[in-house]
Amino acid sequence: MNHLKLSKFPTFYAIGLSYKKADAAMRGKFSLDEKAKTKLLEQAKSEGLDSLFVVSTCNRTEIYGFAEHPFQLIKLLCDNSQGTVEDFQKIAYIYKNQEAITFLFRVGTGLDSQILGDFEVISQIRNSFVESKKANLANAFLERLVNAVIQASKRVKNETELCSGATSVAFAAVNYIFNTVNDLENKNILLFGTGKIGRNTCENLVKHTKHENITLINRTKTKAEKIAGKFNLIVKDYINLPEEIHRADILVVATGAQNPTIDKNLLNLKKPLLILDLSIPKNVDENVKQIEGVSLVHMDFLSQITDETLEKRKEQVPFAEAIIEEIKEEFNSWMRARKFAPTIHALKEKLNAIKEGELDFQRKKIANFDQEQAELISNRIIQKITTHFANHLKDDNTMVDESIEWIEKIFQIETNTVK
Repeated sequence: MNHLKLSKFPTFYAIGLSYKKADAAMRGKFSLDEKAKTKLLEQAKSEGLDSLFVVSTCNRTEIYGFAEHPFQLIKLLCDNSQGTVEDFQKIAYIYKNQEAITFLFRVGTGLDSQILGDFEVISQIRNSFVESKKANLANAFLERLVNAVIQASKRVKNETELCSGATSVAFAAVNYIFNTVNDLENKNILLFGTGKIGRNTCENLVKHTKHENITLINRTKTKAEKIAGKFNLIVKDYINLPEEIHRADILVVATGAQNPTIDKNLLNLKKPLLILDLSIPKNVDENVKQIEGVSLVHMDFLSQITDETLEKRKEQVPFAEAIIEEIKEEFNSWMRARKFAPTIHALKEKLNAIKEGELDFQRKKIANFDQEQAELISNRIIQKITTHFANHLKDDNTMVDESIEWIEKIFQIETNTVK
């Protein structure tokens, strides 16, 4: 793979960090909002990188792309986030070539998710790739790879039970509320922010509680109204946040802000308040715990809540892995063929040049030379010879780089394959 002519840089990397080694605070440092992602892509172009995309969710921030050295990608991430190279070295990972390809398949199919089988990330991968394509930072390799991962995700979803059962951060949040709060039917619930996890939590709450005690507030009121309309909920203006918190028994925070939006100064409480912070970076300042009666629960804690569903999902992992292997092999076959295609093309041109020289010689030498018949026979011979070489290069046991070099030497041809 090192010599694949799909980028001016020969090595494909996946660099980043996730919930596995980075806590919520550290993930918050490296998280990228839409503006930061756009700036990162612009910087990548200005620094000469030609193909990459970036994924940033509450559980992970990663860059997938071609580079001469992984530090080029690490620098992009650190330059456009609050994270430092020193932080990165402590908690991050770097994969290259086949390892990076396998890693992206595992991420996209929910095998590397904080809650096994959570497929939320595949839409992020798709959307991030689209943004890179718009910015002319997506080559044929990346497009084919992302499409293969999307295909694997669909098949895992449809052909296994990896994502069956209600196991997600949103479900865990609702479960926690049900198990912790007494007399829930008569409690006031305030949802601040309309992030995806917040919306899913809201949907789960609506299914199991009275609608009239759930209020939505978002900085952009129209977004809240859109969701509220779907569930027939109350929407209040952002300016009413302090008084709505004062009324609430449960506050669910799911904003996409880069800094805390809730702190102790906003809380003027006369009764206990349970706060669930479902945001990365954290959107609720730890200082709220200084106020008597406040309980603060972060999504990292909720993600640890497992149930029978999770155990059942684990049984589905081998089936998911088999699907990944099948689609990954199709991708690798395409990649191998694309790698040696320039050599086969150059070989065919060389043989055609030899043919033309020989036919020209025989035409002058032989009376009544049958040009058409000679063309037909020699073209068939050239086709058979190049097919033999192509089959050799396609074989899994072939040392492709050495074979390409050997073909080029013997036939004295040059191709664009990077060495």
